[in-house]
Amino acid sequence: MKNASRIIVATFLFLAALQAGAQKTSVDWDHNVTDFAQYKTYAWSKPLRPTQNPLMDQRIVAAVDAQLAAKGFRKVETGPEVLVTYGAGVQKETSAVATGFGGWRMSGGVQRIDPVTENRGTLVVDLSNNKQLIWRGVASDTLSDKPDKNAQKIEKAVEKLFKSYPPKAK
Repeated sequence: MKNASRIIVATFLFLAALQAGAQKTSVDWDHNVTDFAQYKTYAWSKPLRPTQNPLMDQRIVAAVDAQLAAKGFRKVETGPEVLVTYGAGVQKETSAVATGFGGWRMSGGVQRIDPVTENRGTLVVDLSNNKQLIWRGVASDTLSDKPDKNAQKIEKAVEKLFKSYPPKAK
């Protein structure tokens, strides 16, 4: 019985950790725009809030460029139908990790709770025409201390966002 309760608790904590660490994305758009296929060209506008790391800025731009190209967009220097920009931010999040679970025979309950501070990054990608926002994608995920992992998270997030482009009419 003691092992079964430990397995249940360990499984619950593992599933909770997976859920807490999962990448979250959402997309919204101007529902008055009925034909997103009309947009074929784009150009970049200055980022609303660039990262503090120019290499990450380059990775964000490259990931968005790749997704837009896959959707049939062509990057132009003048006269774009769509302007693209992004904003990025980092917020510290603190949670608690409980360790030392004991059974009813072993003094019962949690032995120690440790605070865990993580950096959560948020990326917002905007598409606009005539200075009016027509599509927005937002992704957030816990950041790693390893730049390569963060680069992979950026690519994955941008890919997830653009799975919803063009938006389906409701």
